[in-house]
Formats: sequence, structure tokens, C-alpha cells
Amino acid sequence: MARSTARKRALNTLYEADEKGQDILSLLDERIAQPGAQTPLPDYAVEIVRGVADHRRDIDRMLNDHSTSWKVRRMHVVDRNILRIATWEIVYNDDVPDKVAIDEAINLAKTLCDDDAPSFIHGLLSAISAAEHPDGKDARPDQAE
Repeated sequence: MARSTARKRALNTLYEADEKGQDILSLLDERIAQPGAQTPLPDYAVEIVRGVADHRRDIDRMLNDHSTSWKVRRMHVVDRNILRIATWEIVYNDDVPDKVAIDEAINLAKTLCDDDAPSFIHGLLSAISAAEHPDGKDARPDQAE
């Protein structure tokens, strides 16, 4: 299964936990045990959800530090979870080039969010990427996903 599909499935899980106020990992365990009508979660979706859950405080701090307009708690639920996924990929997943993480987040925002979200998400993730790579170079090779 393509990673873009796995990102969407991870987003669905993170969104549901956020909306319900439920612990992310407990919801993930439920989804793994009982996928319901959907196919089981792809391995990469599980990796994303666990990664975001494990690093959520640091991810939210980075988002708050680099956001020039909205703090995480005031962002739309979908926007903040797209940002969490991409920030996890930029900071904690060495297999995904920053450009790919940012492009995938923008594509999700274009289909799921309001018209202003893609540019907001692009700017915020670009700032996080620049902070992670102050020399302007992503340590990972550029590759298509």
C-alpha cells in the first residue's frame, strides 16, 4: 500500500482520537484489533500514529514555536493532525525527505481542508524543516513517494 494512503489512514485515526478526546494509543489498539469495515491499518499508518503519540508534546511545541498565527489548540482538528504527521516525518523519520513530507501534507490539506490551509501548512512545515536543517540541506536523498 502506498505511503500516501497510509498517511490518510493515520490521519483518520489521529482525527478520531482528537475529536473524541481519547488516548491515541488506546484508539490505535482498538483499530488494530477491530478494523471494522475498513481493511487493517497499513504498517506505515501504525508507525505514524505511534510516532505522533510518542512525540506529540515535542511536535506540538515545535508547531507552536513556528506558527505565526494559530497555536495548536486553536487550529482546525484536521489541520493540526496533518501538521503533526508531517512534523513527525520531518523530525523523526529519516526515511522520508522533508520535501516529500511537506508535499504529502499539502495534498491532504487540498482535499480535506479549507482554501487557506495548504499555504498555512506549507509555511509552517517549511519553517520546521528549515529549523531542522539550518544549512538548507535535507540529509536524506530526495526521492518520490
